[in-house]
Amino acid sequence: MNRERQTHREGVFRTMANGYTYEDYQDTAKWLLSHTKHRPQVAVICDSGFGCLINTLTQAETFNYSEIPNFPKCTAPGHAGRLLFGILNGRACVMMQGRFHMYEGYPLWKVTFPVRVFRLLGVETLVVTSISGGLNPNFEVGDIMLIRDHINLPGLSGENPLRGPNEERFGVRFPAMSDAYDRDMRQKVHSIWKQMGEQRELQEGTYVTVAGPNYETVAECHLLRNLGADAVGMSTVPEVIVARHCGLRVFGFSLITNMVIIDYESQGKASLEEILEAGNQAAQRLEKVFSIVMASIPVPGHTS
Repeated sequence: MNRERQTHREGVFRTMANGYTYEDYQDTAKWLLSHTKHRPQVAVICDSGFGCLINTLTQAETFNYSEIPNFPKCTAPGHAGRLLFGILNGRACVMMQGRFHMYEGYPLWKVTFPVRVFRLLGVETLVVTSISGGLNPNFEVGDIMLIRDHINLPGLSGENPLRGPNEERFGVRFPAMSDAYDRDMRQKVHSIWKQMGEQRELQEGTYVTVAGPNYETVAECHLLRNLGADAVGMSTVPEVIVARHCGLRVFGFSLITNMVIIDYESQGKASLEEILEAGNQAAQRLEKVFSIVMASIPVPGHTS
C-alpha cells in the first residue's frame, strides 16, 4: 500500500514538472517516421522572419502541428505552425515553421517538446533562429547575429525546461552550457560570410531571453546591456538547453529586427509590423547564407 502511494506521488510530481513521458516522445517520433520517407540529420527552428528558409527545401513533405500527436498548437503571430521534412543542400532536414513560447501560456516542457522528438528521429544538429531587439549600439536593423552565448533570464529565477525529474535516456542531471553553441560551426559560418562578400559584417554576440509578451522598458534595456547581452528576444534559449541536454550540436542566428529604446526622450516604439518587415527585407541574404552553411554541417557519411 505504501509503495502504491509513493508511486502515485511520484506520478503526480512528474505530471506537475513535465507533462510528457519518454513514451510520449517516442509515440510522436514513431508517428512522424511512419508518415515521411525522410530521415533528418539536421533540425531547424524557424522564427518569424526566417520562414523564407523553407523555400530552400526540396522533396518537401509538410505536416500541420494539429496533425501531429502531442504537438502543441502554435498561436504566435507570423508562425505558420507547420513541420516540414526535405532536403537542403544535400542534408536531410526537418524544419519547424513556427515555434512555441512561454507568453502563449505554455510551460517550458511543452515549449521544448519538439527538440526531444527530433533527437529520437535521429537528428544530430539543431539550428535555432530568432528575431531580436538590438542592445549592442554597434548593431543595425537587418543585421544577422551569430549566437555565441546566451543569458537565460527566466532560468535564473527558476523557469528552466529541465526542471523536475531528469530523464536519463535523454541526458545527465546537470548538463554543461559553457559550450552550448558549437565553436567549429561558428568559425565555418564566419568563413562563409566573408566569402559571400556582404557589405555588413556578420555580428556575433550574446542573446538574452525574456518571457514576454510585452517589449522591454527603457530601464530593463539598460539592465540587459549591463548584463552583457547584445540582443534580446522571447525564445530560443529553452530549446538550446534541451538540445544540449540531449547531446545535440547547436548553433544559431538571430536577426536584429529593431533597436531597443534606451532614451526616455525617444518617441520610438517596438512594433510587430516593424519586426516582420525587417525579416522580409533580410530574406534573400538569409536564404543564401543558410543554404551554404547547411552543406558544411558534419553528418555521418558526408565530408564537409
